[in-house]
Amino acid sequence: MFRLATASLAGTAIEFYDFFIYGTAAALVLGPLFFPTFSPVAGTLAAFATFGVGFVARPLGSVLFGHIGDRHGRRPVLVVSLLLTGAATVAVGCVPTYDAIGVTAPVLLLVLRFLQGLGLGGEWGGAVLLTTEHAPADRRGLWSSFPQIGPAVGFLLANGVMLGLSATLSEAQFASWGWRVPFWAAGVLAAAGLWLRSSLAESPDFLGIERPVRVPLAAVVRGHWRLVLLTAGGLAIGYAVFYAVTTWSLAYGVERLGLSRTVMLACIMAAVVVKGALTPLMAVLGDRYGRRPLCLVGSAATTLWMFPMIGLLSTGEPLLMFLGFVVAMIAFITMFAVIAAYLPELYEPRVRCTGAAVGYNLGGVLGGALTPIVATAVAEGPGVPWGVAAYLTAIGLLSLACFALLPETRPVPTVVAAQPEPEPT
Repeated sequence: MFRLATASLAGTAIEFYDFFIYGTAAALVLGPLFFPTFSPVAGTLAAFATFGVGFVARPLGSVLFGHIGDRHGRRPVLVVSLLLTGAATVAVGCVPTYDAIGVTAPVLLLVLRFLQGLGLGGEWGGAVLLTTEHAPADRRGLWSSFPQIGPAVGFLLANGVMLGLSATLSEAQFASWGWRVPFWAAGVLAAAGLWLRSSLAESPDFLGIERPVRVPLAAVVRGHWRLVLLTAGGLAIGYAVFYAVTTWSLAYGVERLGLSRTVMLACIMAAVVVKGALTPLMAVLGDRYGRRPLCLVGSAATTLWMFPMIGLLSTGEPLLMFLGFVVAMIAFITMFAVIAAYLPELYEPRVRCTGAAVGYNLGGVLGGALTPIVATAVAEGPGVPWGVAAYLTAIGLLSLACFALLPETRPVPTVVAAQPEPEPT
């Protein structure tokens, strides 16, 4: 289990590295390089729009790769999705800017971002299911949390590289070629991930399916549409707060508050380190107390913290910003640490890869795709951007209602009845 979970974690980290490096670049440099005719705010909005395309592609990827996973196994999904995302990320680092090829540059960016999202849409379902379906029932939350640590590791890798380049290169060097280096590095990481996954065994739950569903998506829509919508709505606040912290706040701090990229990245990365470290602990609590209670607590805490977080961000003080970010990340991971066990347990094995992945990635569209765009537009005026806090709070209330309508899935521990002592002879 440890080898399997570690391989899933490594692959998920690499996939999310690919996905996150684009978000950081969109916040810092893609606007002026690919949309130079726009105003600074409009350029950032346009860059975030291409960022959002990846989220729109993720449900399509979950349908495509979910079909493969439910029909042909979880292992093929892991290989193809990693290849697709890695190749698209390397290609982003090779796209000429607007000054070189004109409008073709942002169009290419859009296409490659779509392919990134398509690959990531399949990655989560394959990695999580392969780990979850191998795990013993009483430790399913713990082992399935390993792939959930992957996004934190991928984010730290992506932003660590960006932070190092930002601190060592001049503004001109960073804008000219420095921002491309993290994208090129994705090729090396993808090769390492493929090597790690080459020896993984197929899921026992999939091998136990006697007759795979012919069209898994049709079966999910027909028999589980309510579950898909409720899980998507429940997960929306997690995505929204994560990308508000890691993407929108980065652009807001640099462009509106006049802070350095290094300071903003350091505050955000420190909060993500705490999030990653607490993931297994929250998963163990999910094994003990249930998936649904932790989702309710996490979504409620996130909802209540949005106004304080925006107020602390607006101070521009690193320690106060870190406090705002870290509490938000703890509330976020209280939910998302158990999601890798919760979503698969809601579906039967024959449609599990499609159902769990579609719900997970639709939540990304609701919470992740629009948040940086809406937050940037709402925060354009003077003063503290309370409108951003109101927007995030509204999403939090929606998620809380959705989790309240979902059932609990934690396996009930089996109690073995005590055997009577034999009569003395």
